[in-house]
Amino acid sequence: MEHDIRERLDAFIKKKGLRKTSQRDEIVDIIFANDEHFTPDELFDRLRSAGSRASRATVYRTLSLLSEANLIHEIDLGDGQTTYDPNFIDRPTHNHLVCVDCGKVVEFEDDHLDLLNDCVTRRLGYRPVSQNLRIEAACEKLRNTGGCPDLLQARLNGKRLPNRKK
Repeated sequence: MEHDIRERLDAFIKKKGLRKTSQRDEIVDIIFANDEHFTPDELFDRLRSAGSRASRATVYRTLSLLSEANLIHEIDLGDGQTTYDPNFIDRPTHNHLVCVDCGKVVEFEDDHLDLLNDCVTRRLGYRPVSQNLRIEAACEKLRNTGGCPDLLQARLNGKRLPNRKK
């Protein structure tokens, strides 16, 4: 985990009058060990696999604290679940493409979108603060070949799949 994240969290915790705890540190370490999006249940499962004894309540309180500290963001991937993204510190204006077939999430940035965001908000008399775009798309591999390795892997891993629109 980046030292900057730990420093920002420690300063935020101190400002809120909270104390450092080993369980909160375990949760933060698991979250920032990679850049994957996660639900609270997925995080809890990852913690259990790592041998943590943090409770679900501690997980939810820590997620709320990290969100309030602007270290993670709650995002809507269209599957009806609360999902968190730990990638906004390094890439605050990234967006998401979600495959409606296999649930694969692809993060992307585009300077044209940033420019459009800036133009639209200024024209309407606002100043842009943040941007969040979710594009839902169908898997071309599945359409063209009848199979998608991401769909197979998602099912093997028990990963949640998006709510398909008919």
